[in-house]
Amino acid sequence: MKNQKERVAFQGERGAYSEEAIFSFFKPDVIVSPYQTLFDTFQAVQKKEVDFAVVPVENSLEGSINETYDLLLATDLNVQGEINLRIHHSLIARPEIKIEKIRTVYSHPQALAQCRKYIRDLGVTPIATYDTAGSVKLIREKKSNGIAAIASARAASIYGMKVLKEGIEDNSTNYTRFFILSFGDVPPTGNDKTSIVFSAKHVPGALFAVLKEFTDKKINLTKIESRPTREKPWEYNFYLDFEGHREDEKCKEILLFLEKKCMLTKVLGSYPKLTKIN
Repeated sequence: MKNQKERVAFQGERGAYSEEAIFSFFKPDVIVSPYQTLFDTFQAVQKKEVDFAVVPVENSLEGSINETYDLLLATDLNVQGEINLRIHHSLIARPEIKIEKIRTVYSHPQALAQCRKYIRDLGVTPIATYDTAGSVKLIREKKSNGIAAIASARAASIYGMKVLKEGIEDNSTNYTRFFILSFGDVPPTGNDKTSIVFSAKHVPGALFAVLKEFTDKKINLTKIESRPTREKPWEYNFYLDFEGHREDEKCKEILLFLEKKCMLTKVLGSYPKLTKIN
């Protein structure tokens, strides 16, 4: 993060929330590169087309972004930071469209889910697309009277569209957490967090033994999530965040324990813990 002009990839079109997260963290003159899929976004860093990627990992209303977790396991990229971004959704349409004419609304599945009550009360049909800002671009090109998009007000400005209604998310505490990805480790700061993935052995008490080790070492867990391994039915990997850096003595000890006791252990990254929410 010391380059004069960092190149940062994100999934979606200009105006996407991931791009907004980039601007909240990096310097204003950062070079942003949009990619259509999360896989392409990860690959952009892998192939060194960019220096970093910023990807969504979980939403406070709708939970984890499963594809992001699967890609974290499948690639060599490290988590080097995190961003919590307040998500403000808007109903957006062409400038001449009235809200009562709307019959169909387009957006990313996560955005549609975060505005489920508003969509139901409006009585319109939701249609999922690959991106929030991309949906605004789509309705501009379709030139239909009965369609709208859900995205940020910034996306409406970028594509010359009109905001019909702001703040349509179902809950005012709507945040999305993003990971900053690149190669290598971030040095300890004294206020860090570590993300790992592990697979416990299929014996009674295996998961309990892992969690007990964290308790015994007084290491605070901030998240635990299970995901299917995709290798055998009903077998799971566990994604876990805990306070501390992988170079801290207690963290070294617990990672060594996991390597001995688990079928899989992978450190996704150690990075500075958030001190503020954007």
